Amino acid sequence: MLRYLSIRVLYTLPVIWLVVSVVFLLIHLVPGDPILQMLGEGAPAADVQALRHAYGLDAPLQQQYIHYWKGVLHGDLGPSLRFNQGVTSLILQRYPLTLQLTVAALLIAILLSLPAGIRSAQHRDRWDDRALSVASLFGLSFPNIALGPILILLFAIQAGWTPVSGSGSLAHLILPAITMGSALAAILTRMVRTSMLEELSQDYIRTARAKGLSERLVVYRHALRNAMIPVITVLGLQFGALLAGAIVTETIFSWPGIGRLTIQAIGNRDYYLVQGCILAIGLTYVLVNLLTDLLYSVANPRIRQ
Repeated sequence: MLRYLSIRVLYTLPVIWLVVSVVFLLIHLVPGDPILQMLGEGAPAADVQALRHAYGLDAPLQQQYIHYWKGVLHGDLGPSLRFNQGVTSLILQRYPLTLQLTVAALLIAILLSLPAGIRSAQHRDRWDDRALSVASLFGLSFPNIALGPILILLFAIQAGWTPVSGSGSLAHLILPAITMGSALAAILTRMVRTSMLEELSQDYIRTARAKGLSERLVVYRHALRNAMIPVITVLGLQFGALLAGAIVTETIFSWPGIGRLTIQAIGNRDYYLVQGCILAIGLTYVLVNLLTDLLYSVANPRIRQ
């Protein structure tokens, strides 16, 4: 297991290098000059040059790249051009809220999709299977930008059950988490159904039934564990999609997470903050994929061999 873990960690190192390098190049590929955006087009050349020197943008590209890597390794992502605060501290303030929202959406998706997918596979081509297929298609048809306002109108404004926006309590978390988790629940339901149908037709399932094991034990202990391998793959990939979807959802519900911070940074032309937000999301995606590889070995011990 230790050897397997070491190999997977080594595989992530080139990916981390690539993510950091691409994020560094963002400030040089985006059109426009961040210093002129700060000072305005009519700023004196001396002020522009002095501020460019203060932020190290007048140094050669190679030197800037080395300086950026040193900052990343020391947890220093530079200053925010608009908030007069370090980028790292801003991200550390907002990141836990985004992580909280993403994990809540993931839990909602899992709690909805696992029983729905298993029941759909057990009752193939029956009315409940077809009803769940229609429901999953309905969930896939609504993007976050459409589902969020609908939930606000129904449950926050008309019913008054939840707050309209903001954060601070479990009630604030419900609607954003449902908005983000509904599409993932639809995807996972179809994936669980497909995987369970494949496993339930295997010889070892027929052997388990022939031994007299209960149907519940056959389905949940034997079939589901093997069916979880492709589901774990989708979960790992979709976690990154949830982080990307958080940008839209946090804007709709005024959730003060890293997604909304990214939008504010883009609107303010705060290039260092945009770099930091994208880097945090990208490194999280890499870490989640590493954890997904490790979950493979937990779900199926043969992978460790």
